[in-house]
Amino acid sequence: MVGLSLYYRQPPLGTSIPIVFKDSNLPPTYFNNGRYSVSFVSEDAIPSSEYAMRIGGSLALKETSKLGPRPEKPIEIYEFERYYIPCMFYQLTWEIVSILDLDVLFYPCPRNGPNFRPKVLQMGGKQQFPYMVDPNTGVAMYESDDIIKYLVNKYGDGTIPTMLSLGLLTTLTAGFAMIGRMGKGSSYTPSKLPPQPLELWAYEASPFCKIVREVLVELELPHILRSTARGSPKRQTLYEKVGHFQVPYLEDANTGVKMFESAEIIDYLRATYACLNN
Repeated sequence: MVGLSLYYRQPPLGTSIPIVFKDSNLPPTYFNNGRYSVSFVSEDAIPSSEYAMRIGGSLALKETSKLGPRPEKPIEIYEFERYYIPCMFYQLTWEIVSILDLDVLFYPCPRNGPNFRPKVLQMGGKQQFPYMVDPNTGVAMYESDDIIKYLVNKYGDGTIPTMLSLGLLTTLTAGFAMIGRMGKGSSYTPSKLPPQPLELWAYEASPFCKIVREVLVELELPHILRSTARGSPKRQTLYEKVGHFQVPYLEDANTGVKMFESAEIIDYLRATYACLNN
């Protein structure tokens, strides 16, 4: 396991009590499994080149997490956003991706989507979601529980986080956290398929990242999700890349566009890829 220490200038935004208790970006999930710890340090101990959260009184917040082996290629997941209680267990796949700090090549499969639903049927023999492919090992599988176990054993310490193993309680907290988003990100909007996947820097707990992902799914736009949960080394990477940490952050290699702000990203995606005449 690799130890990583990062410092943050501002905490991530949260939305509701259910997210606080379930989401992989927040301390309870990490504390329960030894992946995340937090302490206070002197501001003088923070190099100017590092992303930090200064809290006043010459103190800063230090967050440390442990990561397992890193996959050489992004994990591929075929799925869509589901914001209704019977299907919320599918969202747990995203929780473990965030906890393990994995980059994912996400192929959206909204209802009536013409591109990737048929591909899942061809590869696995049925249209069932989520469907995961690990190009590093050749492993492919359905069922969120099986996917979580595989990822934890391959890229973690083998321990499933407590808050992802509580059965109905986990499902209910996932559902109540985003109950106001029911139906979003589940149905296809006719669009133009980009030659290359887009790239989204985001983390699971952020409501602003959620609404961008909804539109990416509705437009069936493949994208690489760069997980930036608390303790992720990619927060420092993004800080060095653009001069500060802020998500969602979108990069589109097809047009050269790089941008922040969820509302502006959504407008850009619809203007660039939606087929307005359909």
